[in-house]
Amino acid sequence: MNQAPDLDHDYPLSEVPAGARKGLLSTSILLFGFTFFTATMFAGGKMGLAFDFKTLIWASIAGNLLLGLYAAVLGYIACHSGLNSVLMGRFCFGETGSKLSDFLLGFTQIGWYAWGTATIALVLVKMLELPQGWTVPLMVLFGLGFSLTAFIGYKGLDLLSRVAVPAMLALLLWSIWLATRDAGGLEGLLAIQPKESMDWNMAITLVFGTFVSGATQATNWTRFARDGKTAVLSSLVGFFIGNGLMIMVGAYGAMVYQQPDIVEVMVLQGLSVAAVVMLFLNIWTTQDNTIYNFAAAGCNMIRKDRRGAITLIGAAVGTLLAIGGMSDLLIPFLILLGSIIPPIGGVIVADFFHGHKRRYPRLGSAALPRFNWVGLGAYGLGALCAYFSPWVAPLVGILVAALSYVLLHELRGARASRQQLGTVDA
Repeated sequence: MNQAPDLDHDYPLSEVPAGARKGLLSTSILLFGFTFFTATMFAGGKMGLAFDFKTLIWASIAGNLLLGLYAAVLGYIACHSGLNSVLMGRFCFGETGSKLSDFLLGFTQIGWYAWGTATIALVLVKMLELPQGWTVPLMVLFGLGFSLTAFIGYKGLDLLSRVAVPAMLALLLWSIWLATRDAGGLEGLLAIQPKESMDWNMAITLVFGTFVSGATQATNWTRFARDGKTAVLSSLVGFFIGNGLMIMVGAYGAMVYQQPDIVEVMVLQGLSVAAVVMLFLNIWTTQDNTIYNFAAAGCNMIRKDRRGAITLIGAAVGTLLAIGGMSDLLIPFLILLGSIIPPIGGVIVADFFHGHKRRYPRLGSAALPRFNWVGLGAYGLGALCAYFSPWVAPLVGILVAALSYVLLHELRGARASRQQLGTVDA
């Protein structure tokens, strides 16, 4: 008799079984909450200072559509296989080689967690005019507190998102309405001329690069999707619509009030209390997803299901980094992420569709090499090209890594064929 799957278990080291799959609403609202992120609105604010309204709309659509499609392809693979990115890394990087992707993906999430923890503490001290001595205790409070829903697992993340997303959405739409009124309606918005400049490459890099690391690890939830259609649609809802909304809200405020910080914009609109609530919910719905991602990578690295303990360890490390000044390192951190994370997704896509012909073997019974040098080599080429690229670095990293994987895979196959022929002739 087959035992029914435990719906409270998050399967950090195995495929998600059919009985634990979720519907479109659950998956979409969780990803929607994940993409509600203050840093994305700040990136939108930078664009709002540099573009007129029409150009801003097209740049946002282009960047977020690329991001949504990237997340959707990975989401389809995750749903089809039941695996997240770190588990798929065992196939494309090898049993030991996958620890590289575990480390990189875990490192990025700890960095984001530290930035979010530091940001909310610093902003609250400033807005509420609290003594500076409150900053570190608040970082400790939020650093450990935000991890509680992630400690519970998918169920906790889902519950928080169902409450927080509608509340945040209402606050942001209210802010947009006020900004439209203050600008003099649509005619006033169209008449606003940018005070700064930015080329399209930089705009796409900002839109795509700010959350591409999140899109790479959204497989932690799309693997729970009931079917491929659910995975693809929920990815587009989160990363095309949700991330697009964050970009537009940040840009909107910057255009009208010449202020790229959405919290400052809401204060100018007389929404100080709402701004505090929005900031708290905004960061919490991203923080718990972020530390959940870290725990998934950590479980795969040590090959043990210790998700709860690793969640708390990650929250503690993130809190220490926040106290150490992570909030001052956002821009260098984003540049680094745009180079080292997207190539992982490129290798995963190429390995699934080309290397494994759209079907992974069962993870528990697969005979995996210690190192898959094709995947590791393709990743290295993608990361190097992304880092030195004058064009959109994340896209360059994905494309170079995927194409390099296909080329190296074919070269390895041709070499193996030649060796086999030589053995037969001998």
